[in-house]
Amino acid sequence: MSSLVETEKLGENPFARLLYYPRVNRAELERRLTELKALEVSAVELAGEKRVFDVHVLGKGCVGIVVVAFRRGEKVALKIRRADASRSEMQQEAKLLEKANSVGVGAMLLGVSDNFLVMQLVEGRLLPEWLDRIRAKTRIRKVLRKVLEQCWSLDCAGLDHGELSHAHKHIIINSVDQPFIVDFETASLCRRTANVTSVCQFLFLSGSVAEKVCGSLGKANREAIIEALRRYKSEKSPSSFSNVLASCGLLDYV
Repeated sequence: MSSLVETEKLGENPFARLLYYPRVNRAELERRLTELKALEVSAVELAGEKRVFDVHVLGKGCVGIVVVAFRRGEKVALKIRRADASRSEMQQEAKLLEKANSVGVGAMLLGVSDNFLVMQLVEGRLLPEWLDRIRAKTRIRKVLRKVLEQCWSLDCAGLDHGELSHAHKHIIINSVDQPFIVDFETASLCRRTANVTSVCQFLFLSGSVAEKVCGSLGKANREAIIEALRRYKSEKSPSSFSNVLASCGLLDYV
């Protein structure tokens, strides 16, 4: 079930607590409503598997709550900064997402204010759930190769995602097998990049998702992957990345 709430009504309970979670400050609430109008957000659709104060949402994290919204008549994803978040604004995350977008990675940034991010709505399944439903090995290999290629693009751009070694909630696969790496709130342009090495660990070397991949594609050559990653870490080059793809059994799956 879902319900549509116009922006003007978001200042009413129980929606006010969603807009300024976890407490309500009327003056701050009015500022946020003004920001939403400036961003041309006309309504919010309360839908999703998570709940905040018994209201359905797409996601809830340490920095923000993500909901479905409408902007210029189209569905978008709206990230709402929590009142108790460790950061005072959303512009820095927007800059990091914009950097990812510049190399073709992530949901497209559509708008930003102090307390909100407006992004492309990515509809699909999280990678672990997608793996549970897909049996065709070629489809799986093609998607995993796309994930690694996106990580390579991030490495080349100097942007470290920061969460890809445990990326259960950070990779979404849409209906046409296009993966999206999402949630750049802990990303950095200052850290040494480790996107390819982190996601390879997640997909092939350790954890429940690696077990799923192994169950679908067969046992991975751990020694070959570890050696290829070691070389990649010392020299992030097209040839070393190709060696990583080969070690993971993905080189021929474009």
